[in-house]
Amino acid sequence: MEKISFPAISVSRAATGAFVLLLTVSLIAVIFLVVYPNDLRLQSIVTGGCEPRPLRAPRFVGAVASPSPPSPDLRILLGVLTVPDAYERRSLVRRAYLLQQPSLIGKALVDVRFVLCNLTKEEQRVLVAMEIMLYGDIMILNCTENVNDGKTYNYFSSLPRTLGGADDRRPYDYVIKTDDDTYYRLGNLAETLRTLPREDLYLGLRVPCHRTEEGFMSGMGYLLSWDLVEWISTSELARRKMMGPEDIMVGVWMNEAGRGRNRIDTNPRMYDYPEGPDNCFRHAFIPDTIAVHKLKDNMKWAKTLQYFNVTHNLETSDLSPY
Repeated sequence: MEKISFPAISVSRAATGAFVLLLTVSLIAVIFLVVYPNDLRLQSIVTGGCEPRPLRAPRFVGAVASPSPPSPDLRILLGVLTVPDAYERRSLVRRAYLLQQPSLIGKALVDVRFVLCNLTKEEQRVLVAMEIMLYGDIMILNCTENVNDGKTYNYFSSLPRTLGGADDRRPYDYVIKTDDDTYYRLGNLAETLRTLPREDLYLGLRVPCHRTEEGFMSGMGYLLSWDLVEWISTSELARRKMMGPEDIMVGVWMNEAGRGRNRIDTNPRMYDYPEGPDNCFRHAFIPDTIAVHKLKDNMKWAKTLQYFNVTHNLETSDLSPY
């Protein structure tokens, strides 16, 4: 049998040494930055304050392949609250959003960002730094990781001072807080928002279901207009009542301050994964879904993505037997 050989790649010792030195310095610099995060500034420092390339982070505006994308008619920040060690889940969620067709979102711009508190482990400081370098979609808040001890407050209140521009132009029309077990259909979301007010808006799945009084929006995911985010950042009420079940507390802020008067209940378009008998917050998949919640394992994610035909355009690989 003829022996197959491959041509050798020749690299000078000087070039190799320079590359190794550059790589070492880069890693040390990134690790230093991650060890000393400051609210959301880490991401902008690592990325140099430049706009992320479309394939580095889930950012959608029209057809992302276009060399001159249209100016967005709608700007949405979708913040996915998660924990540093959830590397596999972030990878899955990131791919699920990147595979949504930008043409279905029209001229809306949607930035998907993963929201963490301060990193505490050596491996986090390296592995999360790698995610930042590759994707540029991580926000690190100056807080201790938690669910109901103020992380949501820190998320909302940090945004105006971090993202606010000198020209007073709003960086986003709407901001979403969601979790890494919720999947949004971005096209349906954008289509719905185009017909709604951009001031004093509080949108989500109302709890208790179908209640006409104030209540609150389920923590699976809720949306606030930018003016409400700015109000939270300066509100003494919100600061004093940051502790407790986060979705309930956001409802308390809105109710006690008389805010969020434009309240949109998305039932039945936001719901829990269909497992168990139907009720007012759980039912079978529907085509005009905005969000599905309680995707706690990979099979639930797979079933959800399959229903929405996320992989139906998948190109056949020459190396695949299928």
